[in-house]
Formats: sequence, structure tokens, C-alpha cells
Amino acid sequence: MVKRRRRYKQTTTLALRLTREANRLRDRASGLAPGPEQTLLLRKVRQTETALRIDAWLASTGAPLPSDLTTLMGKGDKRGPAKLSHGSGV
Repeated sequence: MVKRRRRYKQTTTLALRLTREANRLRDRASGLAPGPEQTLLLRKVRQTETALRIDAWLASTGAPLPSDLTTLMGKGDKRGPAKLSHGSGV
């Protein structure tokens, strides 16, 4: 028997959902003492904000890649993008 994929119709834009999530995470992090949990939440806030910038860039027409995203993708580094290790032992 083939499983049917559950589909959900989004009623708000991705940008709005990402903004709300970033605000929610930022509020939670502000209520915590400095430590690993707060650091993790702030990292998620930065990831959400980066997703917002990527979404805005993709929605724009013909805009060049923003410089802050270029460095995140490793294109600003003269050594080139970081090599990913997949645990092959090579």
C-alpha cells in the first residue's frame, strides 16, 4: 500500500513564519542565563534570519547574490569552500 503524503496549505508567507520564529527564539533566549542552551537558541535565530535573507533574495528579480551570503557559501574565502567529510575515512 502506498502512503499518501499529507499536504498542508500554508496560510501565511514564509517570511512571516520565519520572522515569528526568530522573534520567538530571541524571546526565549533572552530569558535564559548565558550558557549552551542560550547559545543554541541564538544560533537558531541567526539561521532563521539567514533564511529570511535568502528568501528575500530569491523573491527579488535578477538581484546579485548578497555579499553576506557569498561569504556564508564559501565564495568569499580565497581558499575556496570548505570540504565536507562524509565519514568515509578518506
